[in-house]
Amino acid sequence: MLKRALFADFKQTLLLPLAVALLAVVGYFLDNFVNGALSDLLVYHSSAIGQGELWRLISGHFFHTNGYHLLLNLGAMTLLFGLHGRYYRFGAYLMLFLLSALGTSIGIYYFAPELKQYVGLSGVLHGVFIWGALMDIKHQDKTGYLLLLGICLKVAHEQLYGASEEVINLIDANVAIDAHLWGAISGLIFGLYSWFSQNNKAKIQGQIKGNN
Repeated sequence: MLKRALFADFKQTLLLPLAVALLAVVGYFLDNFVNGALSDLLVYHSSAIGQGELWRLISGHFFHTNGYHLLLNLGAMTLLFGLHGRYYRFGAYLMLFLLSALGTSIGIYYFAPELKQYVGLSGVLHGVFIWGALMDIKHQDKTGYLLLLGICLKVAHEQLYGASEEVINLIDANVAIDAHLWGAISGLIFGLYSWFSQNNKAKIQGQIKGNN
């Protein structure tokens, strides 16, 4: 029974984040092994997407400019799990990841056309961060307000003043601040949807119990 419970908990909370991390690591090393041939087929590239290669809207998020870029995103994933892993559920995390990935890609495709190519999980992770902060607030954890304010200020600062030069030098590429913006917006949308759908579900269940 204990093993079954541990496996069920692992499947609900850790399986998808670990799968995402594993895909990112495998993608990085495999792409280096084939001298970039894999990323040429899979990264977000606006012109290729315009020609119908829509898989790039999702697959591009699993690639990174260099090892530092990968480690930064893996570290952020670990931090977010420490903050909000208790809210992770397989279905909800899958929907959150897909919506944040698609929202980021579609957002920069239509509203930042000057960004021709994008890689990395940072846009998605901004969505996961916003969603987690909203779940904190929903569960009456006051740190959620501070986290939400902090991430909103970060995104606003980037939009006004650009990204840190240190980060740009570290990842050897410009930081896609618009990806952060659209990832955060996507996470906000899914967070609000989760909040209100759960409230409606609780009300319906309460009414059913009352009628019984």
